[in-house]
Amino acid sequence: MPRPTIGVLALQGDVREHLTALAAADAAASPVRRPEELAGIDGLVIPGGESTTISKLAVLFGVMEPLRAAIRAGLPVYGSCAGLIMLADKILDPRSGQETFGGIDMIVRRNAFGRQNESFEAGVEVAGVEGGPVEGVFIRAPWVESVGAQAQVLAEYGGHIVAVRQGNAMATSFHPELTGDHRVHELFVAAVRAAA
Repeated sequence: MPRPTIGVLALQGDVREHLTALAAADAAASPVRRPEELAGIDGLVIPGGESTTISKLAVLFGVMEPLRAAIRAGLPVYGSCAGLIMLADKILDPRSGQETFGGIDMIVRRNAFGRQNESFEAGVEVAGVEGGPVEGVFIRAPWVESVGAQAQVLAEYGGHIVAVRQGNAMATSFHPELTGDHRVHELFVAAVRAAA
């Protein structure tokens, strides 16, 4: 497949950084805000930000249900930090009215690694990523409490699951888009090509 077209859900969060990382990973990247824009993409990134805000805006912009349907139908999707929360089938501590897109049989805990002032960076060994640990930027990061039988754990940090994959869906607790190391995005772009 030539360069796949990968959208970045551009409702809130670090959209620009994902667009840059995807371009560096040899994908044509474009922002996605409306349901009709889902039709022209081969994969989608759900960026870090505020999962509650992304949930509310997804409903407001009319993309919640179309995106859920696209993920169920096999659209390759990758979520970082808040994006991981949005791909979870269950949140342990949701805000009132908070919804997710689902797609990965996992239970997640929001802000599990602590508040903003407890943010940190750490090397994380991610299955499928060659060349040593990736630099994980953890900002009010969630972790995965547990996964179902279909989900594959790709990485752990401090005894907690921080990267998972299930079918065409992939998610990390950390922000690889903030580091200049594009190997996680390359892994996702390869998955998009394989799905096509």
